[in-house]
Amino acid sequence: MCGIVGAVARENVVPTLIDGIRRLEYRGYDSAGLAVINGSLQRLVSTARVADLAAQADATRTMGTTGISHTRWATHGAPTSANAHPHISHDEIAVVHNGIIENFEPLRERLEQRGYRFVTQTDTEVIAHLIHANYRGDLLEAVKKAVAEFRGAYAIAAITTREPDRMVGARAGSPLLVGVAEHDHYLASDASALSSVTKRVVYLEEGDIADVTREAYTVYDASGARVSRPVVTVKTSGDAVELGPYRHFMQKEIFEQPRAIADTLESVGGIGPALFGESAAEALANVDAVHVLACGTSYYSGMVARLWLEAVAGLPAQAEIASEYRYRESVPDPDALVVVVSQSGETADTLAALKHAKTLGHRHTLAICNVATSSMVRQTELTFLTRAGVEIGVASTKAFTTQLVALFLLTLTLAKLRGRLSADVEERWLAGLRHLPAAIQAVLALEPAIIAWAEQFTKKQDALFLGRGLHYPIALEGALKLKEISYIHGEAYPAGELKHGPLALVDANMPVVAIAPNDALLEKLKSNLQEVRARGGELYVVADADSHIQSSESIHVLRLPEHAGLLSPIVHTIPLQLLAYHTAVMRGTDVDKPRNLAKSVTVE
Repeated sequence: MCGIVGAVARENVVPTLIDGIRRLEYRGYDSAGLAVINGSLQRLVSTARVADLAAQADATRTMGTTGISHTRWATHGAPTSANAHPHISHDEIAVVHNGIIENFEPLRERLEQRGYRFVTQTDTEVIAHLIHANYRGDLLEAVKKAVAEFRGAYAIAAITTREPDRMVGARAGSPLLVGVAEHDHYLASDASALSSVTKRVVYLEEGDIADVTREAYTVYDASGARVSRPVVTVKTSGDAVELGPYRHFMQKEIFEQPRAIADTLESVGGIGPALFGESAAEALANVDAVHVLACGTSYYSGMVARLWLEAVAGLPAQAEIASEYRYRESVPDPDALVVVVSQSGETADTLAALKHAKTLGHRHTLAICNVATSSMVRQTELTFLTRAGVEIGVASTKAFTTQLVALFLLTLTLAKLRGRLSADVEERWLAGLRHLPAAIQAVLALEPAIIAWAEQFTKKQDALFLGRGLHYPIALEGALKLKEISYIHGEAYPAGELKHGPLALVDANMPVVAIAPNDALLEKLKSNLQEVRARGGELYVVADADSHIQSSESIHVLRLPEHAGLLSPIVHTIPLQLLAYHTAVMRGTDVDKPRNLAKSVTVE
């Protein structure tokens, strides 16, 4: 989602500002901009790609040793040049902002009464004018006074022509960090944005304000006291963001799943609490329930985990959409384990749900996340880091399957602690997990058949996905992928619910995708498929080799090489990813950056 980069340096910072937001492009955005101080404020913006902004900077020879840049995903106001960040007040103060200022309307009205003129529809312009209204020769004090009036989430970076070698940042609810180099200093919303200039960063905590100059930086907490935050050396991988021989990053990441799962399992020698942190043995010993909180694709992984946890570990479990959980009256259980799942670890709704769970008295929290330095990892008692690597495509693929692997490991661990996992069963499931990369590689080899399916789907406007038991969440995930990148309306239902309403939609123009593993519900599912055939529907069935579903004129069957038992959802999600991908390619959409969407959703 929105990205912030700021720099105070000895040399021209424009290349650093542009390179930084280019590294954040994959998160999704609809405009980009920068502002630098060179006697006066110079502002450049674009509603195209960052490459266009770079071309503008070259053409205008824009230079400066202090500056800020931004990629914007529109919330308040359309994605126009006027609404693009940075926003400027009185040609003196420039601000970039991630998040949402919920009380911007009364603040705007008050500033308008004081004579401030607004030219955008954004909440961010209020920040620039409010800092200007509080400015008395000290940018730090002006920012402190301004943020004291905000309600909502924000990460901001501000500069002023009055103090050309200074930058002030502040955060609450959105991530922000200070980059520490030998002679220069930076601000960014993500460490990867600064990987070309420094690997040493200081993560700001909730309510922190950072005063940054070329020579030094100082951090103040929410009370205004000067504080020391640890300097962390982060590891970044340049080759992870290279496209290589693939047409799109999503395609690359689909094919990286065998390696991502193998990497996630590399350090797993056996099942036990140590997988989740040093204090996990004590924390997990008396867990009496599990509550998974997540959004989007990560929520679907939680839905699968709920069924695993109850069936294997014998623990009551639930999965809930994070943005719903935090706004309802719930009955807290201090002995329940709260599991938050996120690819980035910066998902605003999930972080807010985690905070809400803690305020309710939940003592045990676990983050399943792909980013070791994320806010989520720093705010939970226990952690399991998936090793999916950088995921560039907005539509999640390898993050999802590695999350499922992590949640299955959690299931087995809780089952073992409760005496429900014998040594031979543990070894059998470990072998099954380690076989997953080979099983997925075999499914990826079926890509030509899935491309043939995609040729039919590209002509459609709607599709129905059916699954039962563990595979209903996979049907939901398949429908989501199709919606996200091909813009075809996809809807998923438990197959048993077909006759309770969705069957009314079925005709020759409504393709129906069914997930049909050879499990205990297969015969029930076959009956549901007959209901579709009887109404003239076209069936596309993802089946196991031994499920005995035959192809015919209106039934297209993709046979997976083997059945993976309880791990089957991980394997069966691969064909649905490929179907969505190839359908989107044939329809000519922007696969890696689908319209209106962002990778890391850092606003509510």
